[in-house]
Amino acid sequence: MGVVVAAALSACGSQTVPVAQAPQQAQVVALQAAPTEQPRTLAQFAAVDNRFTGQARAGAPVVYAGDVVPINGSQFKPGQMVTLIYEGQPLAAPVAVDAQGKFSVPVQIPAQAQPGRHPVVVSATGPNAAMVVALKVSPKLAASGQERFALQSAKVAEGGLYQSAYSAKSGAVFVTRAAGRPPVAQSELVKLDAQSLQVLARITPAQAPERKDREGKMQPGGVFAVYGVGVDDARGTVWVSNTRQNTVAVYRQSDLRLLKQLPPQSVGHPRDVVIDGRLGKAFVSTVSPKIEVFDTRTMQKAGTIEIQSTLRGAAARGFASMSLALDAASGKLFAVSSTGEVAVIDAKSQRVERVFAIEGVTGSSGVAYDARSGRLFVASQGSDDVAIVDAATGRLLHRALVGASPLNVAFDPASGLAYVVNRAGSTIAALNAEGQVVGNWASGPQPNHISVGGQGVYVVNSGPASHPDSGQITRIQAR
Repeated sequence: MGVVVAAALSACGSQTVPVAQAPQQAQVVALQAAPTEQPRTLAQFAAVDNRFTGQARAGAPVVYAGDVVPINGSQFKPGQMVTLIYEGQPLAAPVAVDAQGKFSVPVQIPAQAQPGRHPVVVSATGPNAAMVVALKVSPKLAASGQERFALQSAKVAEGGLYQSAYSAKSGAVFVTRAAGRPPVAQSELVKLDAQSLQVLARITPAQAPERKDREGKMQPGGVFAVYGVGVDDARGTVWVSNTRQNTVAVYRQSDLRLLKQLPPQSVGHPRDVVIDGRLGKAFVSTVSPKIEVFDTRTMQKAGTIEIQSTLRGAAARGFASMSLALDAASGKLFAVSSTGEVAVIDAKSQRVERVFAIEGVTGSSGVAYDARSGRLFVASQGSDDVAIVDAATGRLLHRALVGASPLNVAFDPASGLAYVVNRAGSTIAALNAEGQVVGNWASGPQPNHISVGGQGVYVVNSGPASHPDSGQITRIQAR
């Protein structure tokens, strides 16, 4: 099948570009009826697929204006005829579902397409069914402002880097690495010199206990792979999340000796770890309404913070804590949820002070705080933006499109800039407190995380082992 040209994915929805000619199909037509006439329709209202389980999605990790992207479907009924419709226009001639219940339709995204999640209707007949695919067109920012920044990169491993954390006490950056699917065998905690980025030490975590598979059979447990990381300079330790085993571990900064490995199932799906050294607390997000709290002296669980979502309605989901940002001076802990909400927590009392939803964002995952302006920066993968919010009121101040799937964000008080890593777009953007992008440049593949250091910020990227720029750490300093 040849590539067809899609209806213009525009905000106004009134302009289209040519569409390939296709056989005329039955259409619902709204007629101006006389007062005594009944509305008429050309649709047949044939048999309905009452057990419809079809799925469809874009067949590319990132889509930009001007791209050709396949819309792929599965679990449809063999022989069904499928038409893709947007802005009231068919995007292609109808296609038949194959014997495996699959189809694929290449769609040309117009060059003038606006960024956003465009609702494409997938309409099937024989039997009848329909669904909507949110086709996300991401912004593609031109490279800019590189002359304002100094970049220094070093290879750490063959891909798989997850997070980093800077220690002023040790003058070091600690990086986590985990590669592969369970049972994960390749994982490291790496200590690097914060200035030269030279590797000072690296260790592989201990073997984890055997685990049961879905059939109840015992399988190798792999190692206690490390993902999230936070440093405690008050006690000279490094905390990591062992997401695969649902637990956390504590290492010594000086030589990476394991001090405490909590047993599996101690923390449900641990993600990020932040430490308040003055309070002696470690906070661990869990992609759930819970934030688990640990005593950094005893290295034992000391409590649980429960966060209630403010969202209501059929589509509402529970608060899902992702990234955490701590302002130790004010004693405030900020937690962002994938639901597009932020929770403000008193770190000492562990009381949730308020929760607010951010207008217009989707799939939030990163959060950073500027104490001077009292503003939060929230990165959202689903809406390709960074929202700048008044932390006291939750009011949206600015919204900046920054690239494809911004995963994490960090605020550098020295430069007054927020830095964001766009994982799908493999770019890094810098923006000021007013939401103006002042720098944008390519990174290594799949940048995962960004953290603030003594002089600048540190970015780690994952990427496939075959790519020469995978597994790098990059130090960025504003000139």
